[in-house]
Amino acid sequence: MIVACDFFVVITATFRTLYVFVLMEVGNRRILHHSVIAHPAAEWTLQQFLEALPGDHPYRFVIHDRDSLFSKELDQSVTAMGVRALRTPVRAPRANSVCERFGGPYARMPGLRHSFNERHLKLILRSWMTHFNHGRPQMSLGPGIPAPVYPSPPESKDCHRIPAWHVIRSKPVLDGLHHEYSLEKLEA
Repeated sequence: MIVACDFFVVITATFRTLYVFVLMEVGNRRILHHSVIAHPAAEWTLQQFLEALPGDHPYRFVIHDRDSLFSKELDQSVTAMGVRALRTPVRAPRANSVCERFGGPYARMPGLRHSFNERHLKLILRSWMTHFNHGRPQMSLGPGIPAPVYPSPPESKDCHRIPAWHVIRSKPVLDGLHHEYSLEKLEA
């Protein structure tokens, strides 16, 4: 299995620059770990790998770009954990497209831009990452969700009608910026 990681920058409402580290599985687009810091360093990045990849992990490769935070010493430490570090080619953002695609639009998302500080951004990210892993359909997975919370709807002959004795429930995410929908069976 392969994981990919990257940093993306969030400018807060108070014009502070915060860095978000994201580690996600490539195959199912599930976010394994995320963290926020104002001044990242290679030691801190290594600690994130130690927290995200426990001793019995199934991962064989990690993809990252050529940022100076991913030093050769960090690569050696990650290799000692049993994961081979793969650096992307120079000026090739598509080589780490999973994380680049995640970091680009979400760093500009209004909920993240309106965070006030590191603690507030962590709260927003926790809500967003839960939605991303458990409620948001992933285009690359077809209609799939990486780790669905709700059961799949019952089979129906007419896919454009709500099954009998069912109702659609909506759950707001990020104060209504997004919504998760589920089909709930009514009690008879």
